[in-house]
Amino acid sequence: MNRDQLMEAVQREVPGKRWIHTLGVMETAVKLAKRYGGDPIKADLAALLHDYCKAWPVDRQAEIIRENGLPQDLLDYDKELWHAHAGAWVVRQRHGIDDDEVLDAIRYHTSGRVGMTLLDKIVCLADYIEPNRDFPGVHNIREIAEHSLEKALIAGFDSTIRFLIEQGKKIYPLTVLARNSLVDEAKSL
Repeated sequence: MNRDQLMEAVQREVPGKRWIHTLGVMETAVKLAKRYGGDPIKADLAALLHDYCKAWPVDRQAEIIRENGLPQDLLDYDKELWHAHAGAWVVRQRHGIDDDEVLDAIRYHTSGRVGMTLLDKIVCLADYIEPNRDFPGVHNIREIAEHSLEKALIAGFDSTIRFLIEQGKKIYPLTVLARNSLVDEAKSL
């Protein structure tokens, strides 16, 4: 399947507003890859596929997680996390995407993880700051992203953690561990 066919396949899975977001994440991921020495082709592919299952019913996402050996603890946390792991599994099965680096960037674009790769960081940050995003603090994160992927991601995770606390929701432990890992990385830069 070539890129145009893959774009059509993704566009069929996401509603119009989500497709516009996906295009914004693709554009931003390629810019970040070029700025920080990443692979713009992999960044484009991972960004294209990152929300493949986002619009699917959460029951279907949960079923994919339950039935395919994906991390079961995800089901105890916010449903917004589920599409990332389900999506990585689905694009491998349905579209033959077998690049582990790309699949990991899709898998961890919502939670982050300890020791995030450059591609993980690029796709996760692009998802936070793409031009169509509008939430309190996004402009600050975009400014930080001009100088540091790690510091911008810390600001992004801080924003997410604050939001979850304000909503009275649980925080997925991997997100806290990812943030702490990035703090250590940022100190050593």
